[in-house]
Amino acid sequence: MKIEGLLFAMGAVFYAVIAGIYWYFSRDQIGTTALALTGALAFLVAFYALYTSKRVYPRPEDRLDAEVDEADPEYGFFSPHSWWPLVLGFSTMVIVFGLIFAVWLIVLGVFVLFVALIGWMFEYYRGAFAH
Repeated sequence: MKIEGLLFAMGAVFYAVIAGIYWYFSRDQIGTTALALTGALAFLVAFYALYTSKRVYPRPEDRLDAEVDEADPEYGFFSPHSWWPLVLGFSTMVIVFGLIFAVWLIVLGVFVLFVALIGWMFEYYRGAFAH
């Protein structure tokens, strides 16, 4: 986790510098606050990752002498042919548009969201990929 912590620390420094430059040239309070808070969030993640990396056993990714076969071969099960994550993202987009434009879009988005969640959960119980 040391590499990830350093990556987020570099992001925190980058956003802090960009927030200062942005404030100097624009004097915009909202954009400066957004950039500063982005840097603060990156700093929180960096602090957590670096603090945790000192307390846990080092992973193969953190050692220079590590071999490829030392890594965990199983990262989880991913369905490469599934369209349900796309439908889930679309329904989330419709819900957010409903917050902006009209309440009836929220109702439509929540309905499609439930259909997408049920379809994703039961994807391997019917059709060509049924168990």
